[in-house]
Amino acid sequence: MNIEAVVALVNQEIYRQTKKNLSDLQQVVVTKVWQGKKYLEIADEYGCTEGHAKDTGSSLWKLLSKAWGEKVTKSNFRSLIKRQSGNNSEISIVDDAAGSNNLVISKNRSFLGREREIAILQNLVNQDKKIIVLQGEGGIGKTTLAQQFLATQGFELILEVLMAKETKNIISVASIVEEWLQRDLNEDSGKEFGVTLARFKRCLEQRRIGILIDNLEPALDKNGKFVAHHRNYVELLRILANSKVQSTTIITSRDRLCEAEIDLEHYRLSGLDLTAWQQYFAAYNLEMENKAIAQIHQIYGGNAKAMGILCGIIREDYTGNIQQYWQENRHDPLVETDLKNLVTSQFDRLQQLDEQSYQLLCRLGCYRYQDLPRVPQLGLFCLLWDVTRKKLRVVKSLRNRSLLEFTQGEYWLHPVIQEEAKLRLQRSPNHWQQAHRQIANFLTDSVDKINDIQAGLTALEAYYHYTAISDYEAAAKVILHSRENQWGQFLTLGTTLYRLGIIQPLLTAINQIIEQVQRDRHRSELNNILGDLYWTTGKVHQAIYCQQKTITTSQKCRKSIPSTPESKHDLYYWRMLEVDSMLSLGLYNLDLWELTTAANSFQQVINLAHNTKHHPWSEKAALGLALIDSYTAVSSKPKTIVNRLYRLIVDLEDKTYNTGRFAYFMQMLGQILFNQRKIELAKIMWSKAIAFSIESHYTQIEAKSLIG
Repeated sequence: MNIEAVVALVNQEIYRQTKKNLSDLQQVVVTKVWQGKKYLEIADEYGCTEGHAKDTGSSLWKLLSKAWGEKVTKSNFRSLIKRQSGNNSEISIVDDAAGSNNLVISKNRSFLGREREIAILQNLVNQDKKIIVLQGEGGIGKTTLAQQFLATQGFELILEVLMAKETKNIISVASIVEEWLQRDLNEDSGKEFGVTLARFKRCLEQRRIGILIDNLEPALDKNGKFVAHHRNYVELLRILANSKVQSTTIITSRDRLCEAEIDLEHYRLSGLDLTAWQQYFAAYNLEMENKAIAQIHQIYGGNAKAMGILCGIIREDYTGNIQQYWQENRHDPLVETDLKNLVTSQFDRLQQLDEQSYQLLCRLGCYRYQDLPRVPQLGLFCLLWDVTRKKLRVVKSLRNRSLLEFTQGEYWLHPVIQEEAKLRLQRSPNHWQQAHRQIANFLTDSVDKINDIQAGLTALEAYYHYTAISDYEAAAKVILHSRENQWGQFLTLGTTLYRLGIIQPLLTAINQIIEQVQRDRHRSELNNILGDLYWTTGKVHQAIYCQQKTITTSQKCRKSIPSTPESKHDLYYWRMLEVDSMLSLGLYNLDLWELTTAANSFQQVINLAHNTKHHPWSEKAALGLALIDSYTAVSSKPKTIVNRLYRLIVDLEDKTYNTGRFAYFMQMLGQILFNQRKIELAKIMWSKAIAFSIESHYTQIEAKSLIG
């Protein structure tokens, strides 16, 4: 490696950090240290004190340590330079403010993971697409990709223009074309804009030129058209889109360009993939923790700017320890100021241009995007309660600005955008409340019948929106909302989810609100469901406690209700809840092998429900007694119900009993037959129970039947 390349490599790193090239003394220090000279020799040659040379060297080593992620000293400088040079390939020129030129080495690690995008752009150029709009969110890597692509196309010349961030500061298109003609193409401009454009077009017809128009969105209005003061940009694009020119133009923009008369191609740029992030962090010698990198990558959607910012912070403040950084900051994706500014600038601009779209974006922050990772279009429309017409236009406005992700009719926000949206909406408590209520109503109305787990989770999602605004009664109603399920039953959401095996989320949800719920009816039903959940997870004593609370409340409420025709339904309801909880107590005590206690519970159910409107509970309780007797062989009386139910299920296939909703008691019936040494009949019954449990995802029954 020659000395010029060494100086160039060091100069690159110093320029990146300070935006200044190496001073004369710094270049001498680099050169002489590479040659093995001492600071005294360096000072003598340059004409300064040894202390000044040492201070200059020390400052250099600190900057290089920061750049390379490991300590650099005079002693290890040579070995580290050789290692770093292995990551470098191209040499380019950087002009400093004074106009001097210094060699700087361009690193491959600054451009990773865009092979597919390069191929797509190349294919568009091969199809003779003259203008390509690279569209994507801020920091996604649009400019870097455009520059890299144009640099590889063999153009005689590449012209660039960077739009000002503020619309009022945008340079007129006439000034830009005049400068290109005079400075870059050595041509005179015309006195009129039309003449200037004609001369520029002739140059493009005669020479292969690449053109980059960077950061176009400040020049666009809310509809994606050029603002009134800069409509002349349309005339420039007409020239650039002309089939006779040899140029290729790439435009980068966060917003979609919607000038219908211009022939152009849009390409939506996505974030870098996980492999690119891993390669980038590895290139900077960070401690690789793939799980943490994967989580960070997902949160920031592969954003290239975020990758660079986080890499620098992890190297500087966490000595390259990715895991430590993520443990401290994973709950606040906008903790870094640069990332916060990147996101807020997009929100601020949207608020200025399109208030309706801005409000929708903030309200979309209420969705969790977890069990329901994507939202259908109606889920967006429900948040536009103050927009009466053209709701789809508002949605498309967000899509056109790369702020709303979209695929196959479904939408979602990246986590970083969602976090900012939530923070902004919370500043308006009324809108925060209303947005959550609108979403909860939409989710509840969107599920008529629960046929599978996803439908159940979608219905449960409304619960989280009510808890977000501390409306615990409404949250309880979500769990207790009854619908038809796949077993043909009309059951509460909580009971159906339990039967589908959605145990832990439901257990957590009920425990989170039950002490906040005031209505007796709601608390009793929640305790009834909670008992079954505890039973399933093996916490039988907690399950018994929940059902006893339900029974106590049911009995108390029944006594307080007058026996009148108007109160008939309420009396029915509380009796149903009482016998259901008593039946559950019998089943729980069976599992504890407390057979006497279980038998007492079953008998109480029979006493309360036999030959009443609650008779189905009486039959199940009688089957429970038959199971206890089959274990103890104390009686032959229950054989009547065993034989009757077997005949109804197997021989007659009665729809009342030969159904998934009776599957739990089928496996009980199989156990009774097994205990009676009727093995073949038991196998038939267990097979039916297993078939129904598989068909309906009732995993608890399947497990019990398989065990036998």
